Amino acid sequence: MKRRVLFPKINGIIHGTDYNPEQWLDRPDILEEDIRLMKKAGMTEMTLGVFSWTTYERKEGEFHFEWLKKTMDTLYENGIHTILATPSGARPAWLDEKYPEAMRVDSYGVRAHHGVRHNHCMSAPVYREKVSIIINKLIDEVGNHPGLLMWHISNEFGGECYCSHCVKCFQNYLEEKFDHDIEKLNKAWWNTFWSHDYNDFSQIEPPYRNGEYSSMGLNLEWKRFTTWNMTDYMKSEIAILRERTPEIPVTTNYMELFPGLDYRIMSKELDVISWDSYPQFHNDWETFADTMANTAFNHALMRCMKKDRPFMMMESAPGLVNWHSCNKMQRPGVHRLAAIQAVALGSDSVQYFQWRKGRGSYEQYHGAVIDHLGMDDTRIFREVAGVGADLKKLSGISGTLVKAETAMIFDWDTMWAVDDMRGLSQETKEYPKTCVDTFKNLMRLGVDVDVIASEDSFEGYKVIVAPMLYMLKSGVADKLKKFVENGGHLLATYLTGYVDENQLNFLGGFPGDGLNEVFGVISEEIDSLYPSDSNYVDFGEGWSGHVSDYAEFLRVSTAKTCGTYRSDYYGGTPAVTENTYGKGKAYYVAARLEDAAMQHLFKDMLASAGVQVFPLPEGVERHTRMAEGTEYVFYLNCTAEKQCVEQVTGTQLLTGEKISSKLELEPYGVSVIL
Repeated sequence: MKRRVLFPKINGIIHGTDYNPEQWLDRPDILEEDIRLMKKAGMTEMTLGVFSWTTYERKEGEFHFEWLKKTMDTLYENGIHTILATPSGARPAWLDEKYPEAMRVDSYGVRAHHGVRHNHCMSAPVYREKVSIIINKLIDEVGNHPGLLMWHISNEFGGECYCSHCVKCFQNYLEEKFDHDIEKLNKAWWNTFWSHDYNDFSQIEPPYRNGEYSSMGLNLEWKRFTTWNMTDYMKSEIAILRERTPEIPVTTNYMELFPGLDYRIMSKELDVISWDSYPQFHNDWETFADTMANTAFNHALMRCMKKDRPFMMMESAPGLVNWHSCNKMQRPGVHRLAAIQAVALGSDSVQYFQWRKGRGSYEQYHGAVIDHLGMDDTRIFREVAGVGADLKKLSGISGTLVKAETAMIFDWDTMWAVDDMRGLSQETKEYPKTCVDTFKNLMRLGVDVDVIASEDSFEGYKVIVAPMLYMLKSGVADKLKKFVENGGHLLATYLTGYVDENQLNFLGGFPGDGLNEVFGVISEEIDSLYPSDSNYVDFGEGWSGHVSDYAEFLRVSTAKTCGTYRSDYYGGTPAVTENTYGKGKAYYVAARLEDAAMQHLFKDMLASAGVQVFPLPEGVERHTRMAEGTEYVFYLNCTAEKQCVEQVTGTQLLTGEKISSKLELEPYGVSVIL
């Protein structure tokens, strides 16, 4: 596997943060002190300009970039590079006052007032024009600055717009997608139901809250269109940057499993994937190890959008945030653990929001490296500086990659479709949680897991797990079939293959589109369980697994029964099956089983597929990055107790210690073995 270094200008892993010097232009003493503190904390990068439009252009056509150039010069002179954002995440008041069409319209058809952020209309020509002007001005002023490392497009894209511009774009989008044939759309959306046939694409409206929202096809295509429209807007910014500064890469920061946009579509336009990580540490609904494992899933999701290069953790909080339901401080050692976890899962950066707390407004209490005290002897500063020192020791890891033999399928389309379907229980469908739990159960066996789309290549994987793959897009069933035929091991669960990409049900039995042949079963019924309902799956080896929420009644053809339901009218019938198909095996789990049972199944499945499992103490993670024959193995203790991992050998890079068999991990401790 070839090493892929993102930024040759920086020797190692980026350590940086969002920086807002425009908030402190009247305090040159603070700006001077910032440089000293950045160097002491081991900072190598600052992200500038994320919300700086009014400082650049207080009045229309009146530009001020002197402060930006001076800041970038000073940073560069002190060995700190700049990631420069385009300022389109929040608009100046003058723009909304003069050009109200730049403001979004909500799902009731009401236009927004000026304020907050991330609320521009993606389609408004005047907004795109004004963004183009400010981006070109930025390039004129600092586009060739030697400290410029990367362009950061806007900030945390999200939301949707129902204005006349967007409605017309939606109609044009649908007309192109359905080959200018309104009857093709009517059939795909099953519009004869409730007499909802259209005569022309111009009759179609978005799913307004006070209009048509009962069509599954319409709702799904609106979600897809919103991604398309946001991507089209993003491309309008990128096109300017690529034309004028082709050597500077571009990114935009994602927000974990954001439900409003399919990040995989947007990622095709970016050079580097980056995201903002804000776990709710120390909460009272899950263990700390579960919180860390949830974050590991998000890192893997981002990593796999461009598997041939590292990703970036663009934002994180070294202490706390200001927008969780309970803004709890991270306990000592947790910041270091979370930072090294990001690197372990493929990030070549540890970055924060924000460098210095502001004195007022919405984020004045959001965590920062420097708080209102302004000192360098706080616990937070010491921990951040400690991470900076760690990252220097791990500089050789920069550009290495994660190579997984196991993958899990997660699709945004399936998430949208499952959420919108009128079936099962509206409270417990939980497709995203089910995928995250599946990832955690695999990861806890010591294996790295890729999170891929059903359209992605399956090449190189020995095991693929597809939880609740409700929607089968065109060609996906054939890919899965060939994967198993060629020797792969595939596991699917209840609710697999019920609908096609337009949400029309397959006929002839679920899983549809030919997959019932691969699994050797047909799901005849699916039962939704109340919390008070109880059932179990009994396995032949004398163990069992608790069933909650969902249980399918199976009709078995060629599959071997591995586990049966214990009770109810379907007691004694198959619940877990295994089918040999070609050179591989296809497993079907017809019920939502507890974690312990799924880990047992996965362990047997991985062994059968030839994937090595690494026994770990509960709450310890193991991840590997590699390149050109060198492997770096990370061990993360996601518990508040000491842990011991057996059969570990090598050199501990953070301490220089030689490990010959046992690895001792302190509470929240980390170790990187070469």
